[in-house]
Amino acid sequence: MENTEQPQPLSRTLKDLAWMSLGAALVAVGVYFFKFPNHFSMGGVSGLSILLGQLIPASIVTPGFLNTVINVFYLILGFFFLDKGFGFRTVYASLFYSVLVQLLEHFCPLSSPLTNQKMLELFFAVILPALGAAILFNLGSSTGGTDIMAMILKKYTGLDVGRALLVSDVLIAAAALFIFDIETGLFSLLGLALKSVMVDTVIESLNRRKSFTVVTHDPKPVCHFINEDLHRGATVWKGQGAYTGQEQYIILTALSRHQAVLLRNYLKQTDPHAFMLITNSSEIFGKGFLRA
Repeated sequence: MENTEQPQPLSRTLKDLAWMSLGAALVAVGVYFFKFPNHFSMGGVSGLSILLGQLIPASIVTPGFLNTVINVFYLILGFFFLDKGFGFRTVYASLFYSVLVQLLEHFCPLSSPLTNQKMLELFFAVILPALGAAILFNLGSSTGGTDIMAMILKKYTGLDVGRALLVSDVLIAAAALFIFDIETGLFSLLGLALKSVMVDTVIESLNRRKSFTVVTHDPKPVCHFINEDLHRGATVWKGQGAYTGQEQYIILTALSRHQAVLLRNYLKQTDPHAFMLITNSSEIFGKGFLRA
């Protein structure tokens, strides 16, 4: 994981820490204000904490307390079984998230849901943690919990970890049917289905970039604009028009969404006959994009 990467500048480290803190905070807010009071048991450690909090009568054993205990337990397992594959980022995000839930429980105690609109609260219980989890996954981190167990199982067994986690999440969500009531159980199952779609969608949206292919007879000004104004690289190779037989040049570059708009406008003004092919991509690896 991130342990194997080369040391990065302090500014980049601080920026990553800020984003990880934001991601963990979004998960904590979504879990505490919307999952816990509505008993939405949508799998994972938070869902298990909600179920155990209902089954254990002691007043000190709240879902927030159980959430912290279980996450710390998984962190300890990670230290023993994962060695270098167990990253600082996951430790930081997991502890930050767990402590923040405990602080919210102490300073903002809730005796009931914030509203009487369960469907509205379900959306926030799904969207906020999904957005936070996507930010963390994008940085090679997570809030720990069942993710750590998945890493351990992947290392020591031949199990299909993704399927095993899905089954465990479904069982936790379905348990709400019996521990709480039919309505809560159905909301939990619906929330689990929405969560599985939301995380992937948000990650793809965060990483979305533009793959730009330009066919032109004069590549020099286009490449100059890409290199000097957009500060991006490009690859050029010769081609030939299939119908006209004229020599053309093909320019390939990868840009952010804003940069793609700038290049498109530039080409419209300076080379209106250029052919442009613009495609969305959420997996571009290399300098200035995702780290492989």
